[in-house]
Amino acid sequence: MLRLGLRLEDMAACGAEMHINPEMEVLWSEVNLSHSNMSAPPHPQPPAKGASHGAGDFSYVGIDAILEQMRRKAMKQGFELNIMIVGQSGLGKSTLMNTLFKSKVSRKSVVSTPEERIPKTIEIKSISHDIEEKGVRMKLTVIDTPGFGDHINNENCWQPIMKFINDQYEQYLQEEININRKKRIPDSRVHCCMYFIPPTGHCLRPLDVEFMSRLSKVVNIVPVIAKADTLTLEERDFFKQTIREGLRANGIDVYPQKEFDEDADDRMINDKIREMIPFAVVGSDQEYQVNGKRLLGRKTKWGTIEVENIAHCEFAYLRDLLIRTHMQNIKDITSSIHYEVYRVRRLNETNAQPNGQPPNTLVNPQQANGVAAQHQVLTHEM
Repeated sequence: MLRLGLRLEDMAACGAEMHINPEMEVLWSEVNLSHSNMSAPPHPQPPAKGASHGAGDFSYVGIDAILEQMRRKAMKQGFELNIMIVGQSGLGKSTLMNTLFKSKVSRKSVVSTPEERIPKTIEIKSISHDIEEKGVRMKLTVIDTPGFGDHINNENCWQPIMKFINDQYEQYLQEEININRKKRIPDSRVHCCMYFIPPTGHCLRPLDVEFMSRLSKVVNIVPVIAKADTLTLEERDFFKQTIREGLRANGIDVYPQKEFDEDADDRMINDKIREMIPFAVVGSDQEYQVNGKRLLGRKTKWGTIEVENIAHCEFAYLRDLLIRTHMQNIKDITSSIHYEVYRVRRLNETNAQPNGQPPNTLVNPQQANGVAAQHQVLTHEM
């Protein structure tokens, strides 16, 4: 076969005219292919990213392969995300969480009698779910706070929530300092607190200011305007601007905190997010047919409010912030800033007690982490 291929090539090269029937054309093609494969060495293919580049590429070290190694390890271990939702009853907290993750991750409260409709004290309820998408596994924990803001006297209603957050820090700390600690410590720390503001259209209430002032120093707070479809576009813009002014006037630093921007690129991205805070959102787990497409929305007499349409509400921006763009950053700030402040304070308390120093004096976050040089912490309130 090889010799036949050479003769046919020679004849073709000499310009000889010959009649080749279709069967011979197929044979000629197969022979030439066989000859090419046997006579010429295979052409080297460019190596895949992270793969060996061969002995001839002296400039390649293989450092980029660490990314693939980290990806494989993360895929095996999975991820954890703990979100706390705070706000008075009837603002659609559970519905919004179900909309965010497109599954029943938060259960609506079921009460049997009018006396049980408003809890006498704030309850902390945690529900954990294992979610998987395209091979990525995540343990999602939703912490609800029924009873918050539902009483006539809401004084100090933030204290049970503050205690719960610090208890999770303490639990993690005890696991860390344990002599025989686990290879991977379960992370129950609250990574993000979504605070639901009623759509009054006026300004922040004293309860809103008090809660966010105290909790913003121990957890990442993301404020949202609940049921924003009750406001006109003009009312919504005015309300958002009023809330931003109220946050600045009271020194409330919500996520993403400006002082934790790592570089100019982060600052540019986060500045755009800070301009949109608080997010005016609408939640719904009901699907409707709109222009031939199935969409999540709320149906009214005058039309359908599309949850994921940025012209209708800012749900898509909130989802991107919490899940698609800033999830890891939220967890990093929780670990390296908020938890670190708590950890250093607790260790200082332990060391200071024999010397008679006050046990609950908080340290400056600059000692906990150099990134938080200007992070202020309250004293005697944690």
